[in-house]
Amino acid sequence: MTQLDANDAAPSRIAYQGEPGANSHIACREVYPDFEPVPYPTFEDALVAVKQGDVRYAMIPIENSVAGRVADIHHLLPGADLYIVGEHFLRVRHQLMALPTANLETITRVMSHTQALGQCRNTLRNYGLKPVPEADTAGSARMVSESGDETLAAIASSLAAEIYGLKILKSDVEDEDHNTTRFVILASEPDDADPDDGSIVTTFLFRVRNVPAALYKALGGFATNGVNMTKLESYQTEGTFNATMFFADIDGHPAERPVQLALEELSFFSSEVRLLGSYVASPYRREAAERAAGMMPTHNKNS
Repeated sequence: MTQLDANDAAPSRIAYQGEPGANSHIACREVYPDFEPVPYPTFEDALVAVKQGDVRYAMIPIENSVAGRVADIHHLLPGADLYIVGEHFLRVRHQLMALPTANLETITRVMSHTQALGQCRNTLRNYGLKPVPEADTAGSARMVSESGDETLAAIASSLAAEIYGLKILKSDVEDEDHNTTRFVILASEPDDADPDDGSIVTTFLFRVRNVPAALYKALGGFATNGVNMTKLESYQTEGTFNATMFFADIDGHPAERPVQLALEELSFFSSEVRLLGSYVASPYRREAAERAAGMMPTHNKNS
């Protein structure tokens, strides 16, 4: 993914959730190598930093190929008043690390984020290691570094091992070769791609009217106009079980006539439609489609 054009008046800083060495930190460095990555303790803090102008962008994970969606983001996006200006797919590589004096024989416990531990369960089982859930992968590496305990290890990135002075005992311990996280890049102002920029993804939120078959009717326009919907997720809002918002991705740009017609039909059957952005699709999408078609087979490394 190429670096996005930006407002020169905004600071060359990009926010991410977590501690230095987190996978979000790596994503920031891959897309914006000339920007200063700024860590924030929560997703909400990172989004507020963009809105207040403290940073130009936020690099936010929304889904993982193994663990599924990052639920917090779907609840925060409607109220964030931010726009998606790009996407990035990061191949997640987990490293088993410990103090420089430790080895695979001395460690008994492994700290990391719950999702990371779940993505490495085969390695933990094979080495008889006890998982210890923590809030953050990079934070776990920092805690191991500060502990002085040779029985304690962490699962985190190679960047975290470098930052916190840890030794990698075993590389790439994730169970699945396809372990990939999708990030969206958020800005305070829209910066939509042009329809001629290549393959375009448009992301939007909508809430259907409370009438029978409203969702079926709302989505019918995408089928009849030949618009491919690549993502559709629902989630509850307002503390009820009947106020449902939907988060969707489609192939195409709102300036294209088929997409225009599909969105018009969606609006007719919805009480709210909010476009979050139209941006160039990551090349990873094509690569993933080729793998799914059997052109580039993937496998479980431990099978």
